[in-house]
Amino acid sequence: MAFDYDSSVRADIGNAHRTYWQTLTQPGNWFTSAQRIAIAAASREATDCDFCAARKTALSPYAIKGEHDSSVDLSPLLLDAVHRIIMDQTRITQHYIDGNEQQGLSKPAYVELVGVAVAMFSIDEFHRAMGLPLEVLPEPGAGEPDHYQPEQAVTGTGFVPMISPEGTIGLEADLWQPGRTANVLRALSLVPNAVRDWVALGNAQYLSFEGMSNFTQPEGRSINRMQIELVAGRVSAINECFY
Repeated sequence: MAFDYDSSVRADIGNAHRTYWQTLTQPGNWFTSAQRIAIAAASREATDCDFCAARKTALSPYAIKGEHDSSVDLSPLLLDAVHRIIMDQTRITQHYIDGNEQQGLSKPAYVELVGVAVAMFSIDEFHRAMGLPLEVLPEPGAGEPDHYQPEQAVTGTGFVPMISPEGTIGLEADLWQPGRTANVLRALSLVPNAVRDWVALGNAQYLSFEGMSNFTQPEGRSINRMQIELVAGRVSAINECFY
């Protein structure tokens, strides 16, 4: 069984990881299952990419010429996007995303790619932190992407369209309570399933949004809220998180 952790790992974490693995065996809105798994594999390889390491230390990411280290069957456009998201995300700009769109990577497809890459990175980092081997990626399933995107997504806040705080209606009514959200949650909302996947992992690996109102001892956790935020803040600083 995938993610067969011992008793030192809470059961809900293993369940969340297994659930996400299952989503990879299904087509998304913009990528087939095989492509989603290739994106996941590329995010895993990016941490050991010599080209990314050299480019990250350069004054500009465009100052270094070369190719990404990869064994994954992805186009150079998709591969570069995954590697930048994992290794040099603080220098992703509107110009870069618009340029990718001109080359064929639409903004909705880019958001789905981001969702897969960061979910995969989160699961892998959990394993690295625990000293566990990385889980073998699943076999791809059948089916084609449906190209669904929410009509109520609007521009003006980030680099890609997002659902407004009051826009969770219809098929998106489960994403958050109208008006009770944050940009960090809205960021993936051009692909609603990416939000759902991210929230499910976050509920297990961090806190649920309901649980964030508990400022003392979250249920089922061995450390208190202050200690959780200390760890979260340190991780955010190391990852150069915008927030």
